[in-house]
Amino acid sequence: MLNIATKTKLKPGEVVKRAVDFFGPKGYKLKVIDQSADCASFEGGGGGVEVTTCIEGKQTSVDLTSREWDYQVNEFIGKLH
Repeated sequence: MLNIATKTKLKPGEVVKRAVDFFGPKGYKLKVIDQSADCASFEGGGGGVEVTTCIEGKQTSVDLTSREWDYQVNEFIGKLH
């Protein structure tokens, strides 16, 4: 299991939208099991990904948890900057 955090200038809703596009049906085809304005959870391929966001000053903090999708989570983080 990988737990990793980053910060971005994107708004929480934009991070969640990008996560759904990246991990969900249009991307790695994981099943979206939960989605709100500031978080999303995905399952598939024997693991899953959780993305949680919150505003910290002028930036958004993004916490990611991966089970079997570590490489893809790191790839996603690269797309937030």
